[in-house]
Amino acid sequence: MPGLKHEKLCLAPVAGVDEAGRGPLAGPVVAAAVILPAKGIPRGINDSKKLPATERARLCARLHGCAIVGIGIVEPAEIDTLNIYWATMKAMTLAVEALEKVGGCPPGHVLVDGNRLPRWTWQATAIVGGDAKSLSIAAASIVAKHTRDEIMIRAAEAHPHYGWHSNKGYGAPDHLRALREFGPSPLHRRSFAPVAQAELPL
Repeated sequence: MPGLKHEKLCLAPVAGVDEAGRGPLAGPVVAAAVILPAKGIPRGINDSKKLPATERARLCARLHGCAIVGIGIVEPAEIDTLNIYWATMKAMTLAVEALEKVGGCPPGHVLVDGNRLPRWTWQATAIVGGDAKSLSIAAASIVAKHTRDEIMIRAAEAHPHYGWHSNKGYGAPDHLRALREFGPSPLHRRSFAPVAQAELPL
């Protein structure tokens, strides 16, 4: 279970950062930055991949109510321009910038899930598997995942062919079949191979 060991080694306030949506064929990449409260941290925070959707939704709402939360979103067209790596770095940067606007002061330290850091001025540490080690990163993983899932569920209403309400834009069989039959939508990442191949003439 994630804890506060890493946070206690850093200058407060400490923000945890994580992203959701690097691998899908459609939709944005979403990053979240979270500064947990000194008291009243919601119970049950864990790596978002280990939680059911209903629990992620509950915890996301709780975090918005008690923590300082920033969200960064990079849309598919910009993902195609930047590539997914740099788009993810931008989403993380936007999330921390949003955190500053909401919280009124910059974080003293940022903990980032993964092995790379964006090019930014904040003091930061990359932690491989951080969503399973740091409570702040785990909280950010919940907010990022739930936020992106909600975006894709809404997008599914306008683009019902692709099954985004369930596959959230990932390359599930129903999504790939629809890509071949209907071609890409405006929300598809055209730089991703399965989408690019769907545009080729048969």
